[in-house]
Amino acid sequence: MPELPEVETVRRGLEPFTTGARIEAVRLNRPDLRFPFPQGFSDRLTGRRIEMMARRAKYLLFRLEGGGTLLAHLGMTGNFRYGTGDPMEKHDHVVFALTGTDAPAPYLIYSDPRRFGFMDILEDEETSRWLGHLGPEPLGNQFDAVHLARSFSGRKAPVKALLLDQNVVAGLGNIYVSEALHRAHIHPETPGAQLVKRGAVPTPQLADLTAAVRQVLEEALLSGGSTLQDYRNVDGTTGYFQHRFAVYERAGQACLTPGCAGTVTRIVQSGRSTFFCPACQTTKRRRGGNKKSR
Repeated sequence: MPELPEVETVRRGLEPFTTGARIEAVRLNRPDLRFPFPQGFSDRLTGRRIEMMARRAKYLLFRLEGGGTLLAHLGMTGNFRYGTGDPMEKHDHVVFALTGTDAPAPYLIYSDPRRFGFMDILEDEETSRWLGHLGPEPLGNQFDAVHLARSFSGRKAPVKALLLDQNVVAGLGNIYVSEALHRAHIHPETPGAQLVKRGAVPTPQLADLTAAVRQVLEEALLSGGSTLQDYRNVDGTTGYFQHRFAVYERAGQACLTPGCAGTVTRIVQSGRSTFFCPACQTTKRRRGGNKKSR
């Protein structure tokens, strides 16, 4: 599933050609994606002008002039592209006819082979069921070690599970959490509370983790995200951050940490694969054994 860097890369690809564009017509080639389209979906969008493109967590937001937002989630295989609309491809499910744009073609087409993506029309983003509960953006000013310390305090859940909790931080997924934990040398099964001192004060390791999350996301954005199977940008190009993975999908290979002789290992947490190096992601040993933080 595309994570924050991939969705942000798509947003950046859409922004120059959708901002200010008018939706002249909307064609639905099926009644649903993961969920049915909202009632009156096409009629409610026809004639509306797109004021700006935004992103929240893993959601694309087409903010409409006069109020309201078209929300799109790419699911696992969803993608947008510009096209002529003729001929249509097998998995082209939604076609937006746009005017007032310098786009390379007159139609913005949403394709999704597995149909795990979905769209909705929001009257109010802050109170919507998709966005209202989300934690801070990991590249925003509200995301820091103090926020994580408050969120992790007293929590026995593994740090990886906590980082994937969209109520704690919005937009992180399996790939970049695994990579950030490796950079911070934190074992993915470490209880969240172990990274917090008394009084919800962050430990040095938690500060390292916060920096690692930002760093890995920024590097992934510069690389256009990661393409493992289906992800494509609006212009059809693929990301290439996958060539820089240190642990993700590298089970059985040598750890890339300088001076580490460990081998990347795969475990399963909450039904998801986790990749890490047991030699350098020790957590307890790195910060003074099993002593509790004071």
